[in-house]
Amino acid sequence: MSAHRILGVDPGLRTTGYGVIEADGRGLRLIEAGILRPAPALALEQRLVQLHDAMVDVVRTTHPSCMVIEELWSAYEHPQTAVLMGHARGVLALAAGANGIVVHHLAHTVVKLAVAGSGSARKAQVKGMVVRLLGLREPPQPDDVSDALALAIAFAFRSAAGVPPAVSAARSRRRAALPGGI
Repeated sequence: MSAHRILGVDPGLRTTGYGVIEADGRGLRLIEAGILRPAPALALEQRLVQLHDAMVDVVRTTHPSCMVIEELWSAYEHPQTAVLMGHARGVLALAAGANGIVVHHLAHTVVKLAVAGSGSARKAQVKGMVVRLLGLREPPQPDDVSDALALAIAFAFRSAAGVPPAVSAARSRRRAALPGGI
């Protein structure tokens, strides 16, 4: 089985986390991870240019086969956050698309389910699984980086066998609890 290089991105205008992993039949391997931080004092359009250019550098140096970015989500009370996040997602997707990289989108609940076995898993649980699955000595910091790596891992699980081990085990437990084991 050939290796699949996946770039996970946790978008933000202040801090964007990214993580590149390689997935093959033997497991997962960390290639590179970090954060992109546009200068906060700049105007919105200048921060977007900085974010775009920094992501283009990541794409060109790590050579991912795809990008996975978190779906847009915002609390009902903060619609402005969704608008700003949309700007960031747009320039990040543009950086990938302009370089021939396919972009996929995953909801945070799907990522939690794939990585930690529960769509309502806490951030610490997801981070702990990222450390375990990638064989890291220490948890990635800040949380934006572990969130980006979780996106990449979740996509690797979903695209490989179709169902990650954590989800398969959770489904088996639910099936056993149902009458007839359906």
